[in-house]
Amino acid sequence: MLNFNQEDTIMALATAPGTGAIAVFRISGSSCFEIASKVLRNSKGNPIDFSCKKSHTAFLAIVFDGQIVDEVLVTIFKGPHSYTGEDTLEISCHGSLFIQQRMLELFTQAGARLAEPGEFTMRSFLNGKMDLSQAEAVADLIASDAEGAHQLAIQQLRGGFSNEIKAMREELIQFAALIELELDFSEEDVEFANREQLLNSVSSLQDKLNRLISSFEWGNVMKSGVPVVIAGKPNAGKSTLLNALLNEERAIVSDIAGTTRDTIEEVLTLDGIKFRFVDTAGLRRTDDTIEKIGVERTWEKIRQSPVILYLFDVNTTTTAGLEQELEDLKPNLPDGYHLILLGNKSDGNSAVVWNDKFNHTSDWLRISAKERTGLDELQKQLVAFVTQGKLESGETVVTNARHVAALRQTHHSLQQVSSGLSAGLTHDLIAGELRYALYHLGLITGTISNEDLLDTIFSKFCIGK
Repeated sequence: MLNFNQEDTIMALATAPGTGAIAVFRISGSSCFEIASKVLRNSKGNPIDFSCKKSHTAFLAIVFDGQIVDEVLVTIFKGPHSYTGEDTLEISCHGSLFIQQRMLELFTQAGARLAEPGEFTMRSFLNGKMDLSQAEAVADLIASDAEGAHQLAIQQLRGGFSNEIKAMREELIQFAALIELELDFSEEDVEFANREQLLNSVSSLQDKLNRLISSFEWGNVMKSGVPVVIAGKPNAGKSTLLNALLNEERAIVSDIAGTTRDTIEEVLTLDGIKFRFVDTAGLRRTDDTIEKIGVERTWEKIRQSPVILYLFDVNTTTTAGLEQELEDLKPNLPDGYHLILLGNKSDGNSAVVWNDKFNHTSDWLRISAKERTGLDELQKQLVAFVTQGKLESGETVVTNARHVAALRQTHHSLQQVSSGLSAGLTHDLIAGELRYALYHLGLITGTISNEDLLDTIFSKFCIGK
């Protein structure tokens, strides 16, 4: 296990390394105030009596090692009313690299140890300030780079997901206790747990688990970005559309068919949601070896993407031709796909052509990537597809692969319980599956944990958090 010795007082730079206006150091542990009194002085140059300081207050101090190193602002948090649950100080100093290095040297010489990655949050978890899923939400919150991902991390940090898991565990524990009690009276063949009530409860819990598991697909793309493939035949205007969406010349645009030979991926945030747009090679049969590879990569991206923007040129495409293109596309579309048809180059005199040729084709959008018309409606459709009211409804969304794996294991165990009850299996077999279900739910919140699991989670945190 990582060097997470709770007896030590730990210290780390909490702000990003490098020169800046200020730098913030965090110190936490049972000897926090004793160590700080060796380094910090008040304005008169005297040691600071931290016992006289109130928690959640700030005061000016001097960093002193025979001479003044810096004037700093100290914020004091007395345990258990702190992030870690321990006595904690946050010290804001000037952002000079020399001052930062000297601060580290002075506090470690006075008895502090440099913190491991994630050790402050680990202590918060171990001291009962948050559960494991909330601790993981801290890392998600720091990594969030769009409003949607930020909202999901906040929801989990505030305990929305944890509360659902705790409620399910409490319901299971009640029945598990009755089943376990029956084991003690197995020779007398008595039943303390109502089998019909238990079946109903298991069915209800499975419904809740199914909802949480199904939310992961949406939550995962919200967290990492929604893949959107821009596909179509050569010269349909795919690269022009990417450039128009990004408002920059990211992809090479040419009248020569087959200019794009490989995928180009760029990120764009729309209404707080991160989209990963992928420009692809034009779909056509070709003898060019390199272009063949590009076309195959296009099909691969289509098969992996939940959203496909399919472009066609309204000036050169016939109704029959478009129908054939869509037939060729269908076998490669993934489950649950969302296809948006875009009739491109609908500028100038093409309006009449548009109406005459495609008035019987449904669910498509008229745009001009070159003139940048119709893009506002396209963006609205993309945002509407992703949100579907989920952020506004406050519905719990799973974003963590570890959590969804535990939920699936729990669901499997409950399915075994349900089958066992229907088949009239013995108390001990049913009790065993209930224990498995409780175990996997406990892994999510850390009610049940192990050192390897904690190492894996907290080692991914930044130092100082």
